[in-house]
Amino acid sequence: MFFSKLMPHDGNFFELFNEHANHILAASEAFLKFIKNYSDETLRLKYSQEVDSAENAADIVVKEVNRRLHKTFITPIDRDQIFSLTNTMDDVADLIQNATEAMHLYDVKQMTPEMLKMAEICTQCCGRVKNVIACLKSISDPEVAKDTLKTCEEIDRLESDADRLLSTSIAKLFREEIEVRELIKLQRIYELLEEATDKCEDVANLVEGIVLENS
Repeated sequence: MFFSKLMPHDGNFFELFNEHANHILAASEAFLKFIKNYSDETLRLKYSQEVDSAENAADIVVKEVNRRLHKTFITPIDRDQIFSLTNTMDDVADLIQNATEAMHLYDVKQMTPEMLKMAEICTQCCGRVKNVIACLKSISDPEVAKDTLKTCEEIDRLESDADRLLSTSIAKLFREEIEVRELIKLQRIYELLEEATDKCEDVANLVEGIVLENS
């Protein structure tokens, strides 16, 4: 079934999904630059603001999705799927912003290799989320559906990598970090980034369900 044939002219949800996914990736890329340039206060502020801008833009998309849901009689996929997909993607952007804000509020003094690696995994997850979201409008094509499911599996593997990294990172903190307050701060940042990858996996699971139902 070709979803585009079912959609009213003003109900282009796939366009909004793609826009939101772009904002998620922008937020994760800005956060990664924020981490890499943390010692430079000017660049730190610049990339922090980019994270905020991306998250705010994502919120605007969510509001537009909800507006269109109320106005559109026939939707390309189930309404609950649209609602769940949009809100789960938005959770990713929120968690990235929360991690950025926590760095400021907690006055984290130093970056760690583990934090950088976690940010890199998060960005990789967000990039793949963007890819699977872009495929949604064409999943009636068997090859597109197959590639989409493969990318969803990659997101699952990255989330597992983040889980393992979280465990080893926290264990290292308890072994090596003498300052208790700094330990607590870093642990919370690790957890927020891992939660973002969890939400990326949730997006992948939702997409898998949509693909299997409609391909």
